[in-house]
Amino acid sequence: MDNLRLKALLGAGCFSLALMGSAHAGGFSRGTADTDILFEDGNFNMRTSVTYVSPHREFTKNPNPALVGTEYTDAYVIPSFAMKFNLTDNFRCAGTMVDNNGGSTTYDFPKLSGKLAEDFTTNEKALTCGVRFNLGRGNVWLLGGGFVENLDYNRINALGVLPPNNIALPNANLDLSGRDFGYRLGVAYDIPEIAFRAQLMYRSGTSYGADGSLTVPTAALLGAQAKQLQAAAIAAYGNNDPVLGAALAQQATAALTQANIAAANGLETTAPATGTGNLPQSVEMKLQSGIAPGWLAFGSAKWTDWSVQKALIVNSPITNTVDTYNWKDGWTITGGVGHAFTDRLSGLVSLTWDQGVGTGWDLTSDTYTLGVGGSYKDGIGGELRGGVGLTYLTSAAETQYAEIPGVSGNQAVKAGYAVAVNLGYAIKW
Repeated sequence: MDNLRLKALLGAGCFSLALMGSAHAGGFSRGTADTDILFEDGNFNMRTSVTYVSPHREFTKNPNPALVGTEYTDAYVIPSFAMKFNLTDNFRCAGTMVDNNGGSTTYDFPKLSGKLAEDFTTNEKALTCGVRFNLGRGNVWLLGGGFVENLDYNRINALGVLPPNNIALPNANLDLSGRDFGYRLGVAYDIPEIAFRAQLMYRSGTSYGADGSLTVPTAALLGAQAKQLQAAAIAAYGNNDPVLGAALAQQATAALTQANIAAANGLETTAPATGTGNLPQSVEMKLQSGIAPGWLAFGSAKWTDWSVQKALIVNSPITNTVDTYNWKDGWTITGGVGHAFTDRLSGLVSLTWDQGVGTGWDLTSDTYTLGVGGSYKDGIGGELRGGVGLTYLTSAAETQYAEIPGVSGNQAVKAGYAVAVNLGYAIKW
């Protein structure tokens, strides 16, 4: 009976449920490919889940005072899918899909840069295989495979009003998409009869030159041109060149007239855009073992190379922007315990600490997550899984920007929280 309950607990996928702890981890981390399905009993296994995360962070300082006291983090959903099939008794492969990185913010009022909203997601589709060799009481596993990662990015900027009638301008919209490829390699040793498994997995990083477009109202471009001509006219008058000053002022008036006509007709200008940035490699060590009849302890340590993400650089013929990160490498540590109450019902509790990777250029900080989950086998070959995670987000403050009113400054947020809810289903034959 004890062995049956250990197997039931293994089938509960303690690590896959405990991943709620990384659903709002440092950097841009969201989900992780469910490669642990490779170790499941059965010739064919499939499991799918969705995690809903609702984070809450509030500004206590911002160069735009209107944003102080407002929240800016958006809720998001993380889908995950895994399917494993045995090719031989000792060789099996798994296809996985997950939204592994992302970030989403919406501001009640524009930032000084004009940014109103920003959203990006990377989706990983992977094939990972494992070959098993008997060694002593257990098995050695060699793991490896490849993945394709697709990136989608969107940013919305407010552009203010157009003089002289203060006509509200539509927002500028930046859309980028990209793709990169990578691989993962690992090794594991397990002893199924005591639910022991030690696993080390490496995942390569990705780099992007994402392509897309920047769309802005034509009136904004003409308005900016008129503003530059007005400044040049003032400078010409100041240099005692009234002829040039008058000519530039006339051009400025013409440009502003054209801008108002463009605004009245809702004209837009679209230009190609390219965004460049890097997403990190990682190494993760997982360990689990039966510790008493029907009880399992598990833990993991993951190093992520977030220091490769220096900045997101966007270039287009219209404008060039740089979002600076200058992150440091980060660690994510998880520990927990699971218990098989019956052959069908199992539960777990876990605690995760994620090291903030910020260095004063943004608002990334340490997080602590308490997760509670469980699974129930329905008796017809399926297993229902679910869990809830509560994350404490520590306070954070920027320190690297010059404090110039109306031009630049540092932001700060107070401690916040995130709630994650996970629901999934697994079947095997």
